[in-house]
Amino acid sequence: MNDVLIVGAGIGGLTFALELHKRGIACRVYESAPEIKAVGVGINILPHASAVLAELGLEPALAKVAVETAEAAFFNRFGQLIYKEPLGKRAGYRTPQFSIHRGDLQTILLEAVKARLGADRLHLGWHCLGFEQGESAVTLGFKDRPSVEGRCAIGCDGIHSVIRKQLYPGEGEPHYTGVNMWRGVTRWQPVLSGATMTRAGWLATGKLVHYPIRNSVDAEGRQLVNWLWEIETPQYKKWDWNRTAKVEDFIADVESWRFDWLDVPAFLRAAELVLEYPMVDKDPLPAWSFGRVTLLGDAAHPMVPRGSNGAGQAILDAKALAECLQKDASLKDYEAQRLAPTAKVVLENRRNPPDAILREVYERTGDRPFGRIEEVISAQELAALSDRYKQVAGYDKETLRR
Repeated sequence: MNDVLIVGAGIGGLTFALELHKRGIACRVYESAPEIKAVGVGINILPHASAVLAELGLEPALAKVAVETAEAAFFNRFGQLIYKEPLGKRAGYRTPQFSIHRGDLQTILLEAVKARLGADRLHLGWHCLGFEQGESAVTLGFKDRPSVEGRCAIGCDGIHSVIRKQLYPGEGEPHYTGVNMWRGVTRWQPVLSGATMTRAGWLATGKLVHYPIRNSVDAEGRQLVNWLWEIETPQYKKWDWNRTAKVEDFIADVESWRFDWLDVPAFLRAAELVLEYPMVDKDPLPAWSFGRVTLLGDAAHPMVPRGSNGAGQAILDAKALAECLQKDASLKDYEAQRLAPTAKVVLENRRNPPDAILREVYERTGDRPFGRIEEVISAQELAALSDRYKQVAGYDKETLRR
């Protein structure tokens, strides 16, 4: 009855379980899927989130399977360099920025939970149907399983959260941004530094994001590279991370993208996996915490996958909530700490994501090649655009020094 009940064994739920265990707080994790598979493609762990994982002793495991991201580079759709900046430790942070396969990250977290908490604390194939609560406890109901009682219940059940739906039954469909996205992975020889997060083009005519997530995946020294293709699209299908697609669905828009550092059409045609996903989010909620129930990660603040912040904000949620429970603070204290900052990230991802640099140059040049980038925009303006997003997302160096 004194256990914290965690609904969902994704990145947020597993990190939260480890944060609770670190503080001697008993918990149980209930996951709807009968087994946890390595689904999805790549994600980035920014320095504020990697610092949390390092505190949990996970940095060596991450370093073994991830790519330590060295720099960000921005290009227009003609392959011209707009801006470049160092990332992670090379930018002066105490912890690295990691580019990693989502499945690799989840496996690291899962193995740590099993080793530290015990496999009996992880319950797979338990599909939560909802909750009931009283003054002293909360009860979770499950499909074809007995109900479970605990001190509080935390909805870490992602974008289709059952807990959120019970708290906000009339919320409605996600907000579509007007941009469709294709994601995939390709085995390819290293380009640029071999550890560069590359963004090129703009949404009106198509934007590419490219970064390696595994090194030396074969005898030829190739990397596993994560990529995204985004383009303004009036229609979209159901919100689903794992809908398979084909490169032919969008390749016509990118046939001319052959640069001295990457033949983009050849790279995309070599993809091992292609998924399609509409760029959607939900409006920030007025509250997450109700009595003994609250939300964490995508269940609390689903955001468009820009700026590498979805998983990172869930990791920050996990630490903040565990600290509140350690102090016997209320779930409202956690909400007061995390709701406003995550709402800012959701809204900033709509208005001025980190690739706003690309939008600015696209608009100023009229989508034409430039002679010298300094004739279009100053280095100071470019740096200011990049720094603004870091400040909103909470990983500027000044914030992390506090």
